[in-house]
Amino acid sequence: MRYAIYYIPSPDDNLYRFGSGLLGCDAFSGREIDQPADATETFDDWRELTSDPRKYGFHATLKAPITLADDKREAELVEAFERFAATPREIPTIAPVVRGIGGFIAVVPQAPVAALTRLADDCVRDFDGFRAPLTERDRERRLKSPLSERQIAHLDRWGYPYVFEDFRFHMTLTGHLASDRRDRVLAFLQQRFVRLDRASQRIDHLALLRQRDESSRFIMLKHARLAGL
Repeated sequence: MRYAIYYIPSPDDNLYRFGSGLLGCDAFSGREIDQPADATETFDDWRELTSDPRKYGFHATLKAPITLADDKREAELVEAFERFAATPREIPTIAPVVRGIGGFIAVVPQAPVAALTRLADDCVRDFDGFRAPLTERDRERRLKSPLSERQIAHLDRWGYPYVFEDFRFHMTLTGHLASDRRDRVLAFLQQRFVRLDRASQRIDHLALLRQRDESSRFIMLKHARLAGL
């Protein structure tokens, strides 16, 4: 089994309904849900375009998926997760926008937010003691992507290359898109997002998810509201 720590809004948040609907998956129940008709009618392969992120659900990664170390147990991770969420901290607020990022499309902050960077950094550090060492297979898989020397160092130290200076908060809406389709899909999603009228989004929840095996979806184990200062 693998575990991950994500930001996922409340199930009644219209940003969550927007993203989970487009992906066709509800992280809280683990069930597939109907994708919006305007997406499936505009793009007859919309289900295929969203197949990769559907496995993970609508989320932003704060601690990338890990396998538990041999001396750690799920109950200990749950306890640490609840303790982390209950620790008072500045609650980040972002101005969410829809943009292209690395060949796919995601909800991202319009500008960097220092409190959000601190939250992500704390998640990486505080939960790393639960992580089993990176396997050679996983390391080789990661190295197939073009990584900088710093990202390779992050991979070897933290099990994931995109942390600290290389962290980019994003809530994925599509899989990788061919360049000749990207602009049309982006325009569609931006127009749809404008209707939400979301000038700001508080990053005030933390989610602990579990994946039973490589072919399974990540399912919600715990969802907690972060304690503010």
